[in-house]
Amino acid sequence: MGETWVDRSNTESGGRRRPPHEWLARGAPLGYDRYRGNGMGEIRAAFRQLLDAVVEATRRIYGNRLVAVAVFGSVGRGTPRHDSDCDLLIVARDLPRGRLARMQEFAAAEAACEPLLRRLEAREGIRTVLSPVFKTPEELVRGSPLFLDLVDDALILFDPQRFLQDYLEALRERLRALGARRVPYRGAWYWDLKSDYRPGEVFEL
Repeated sequence: MGETWVDRSNTESGGRRRPPHEWLARGAPLGYDRYRGNGMGEIRAAFRQLLDAVVEATRRIYGNRLVAVAVFGSVGRGTPRHDSDCDLLIVARDLPRGRLARMQEFAAAEAACEPLLRRLEAREGIRTVLSPVFKTPEELVRGSPLFLDLVDDALILFDPQRFLQDYLEALRERLRALGARRVPYRGAWYWDLKSDYRPGEVFEL
């Protein structure tokens, strides 16, 4: 945890040295405070190491095609367990067609994280796997039921142009305007998208 990351994205600075995780806070990404500070607990601290490694690996693999990276689910909410999956949203341009081809491209990032995954299991008892969802910017804008939960649960790790953050903020405002709410049900939840819905009524998110 004592390493530093060299940010060379700012040409004026010539590569200023930043402490770990500080760069994740640029642009005030959604949910970042869930992994901020020294009192986060050992499990969250371990997952924060993994999230750093994921961002580094995806930036290297996708290069300038990478638009945004976010984590969701229990890790995104800041409530991971030892066996929580690391649910990722990868937004990148020019992705290959089909999930299998996209997973094959992501395999290099997964391989880069594998040594850390093994260390976390051996030292911290963290047994997790990377579980990515891939979207192009165009696919993101078309929407998905998955994004409803991301409004509250997403922790944005990389989003230099605020593409994902602006999309989720707009979706949040639309849900608020509809009066939508997430309703707890048997240990999970469902979405009531429009509490005053009338049969036959048509509405859009």
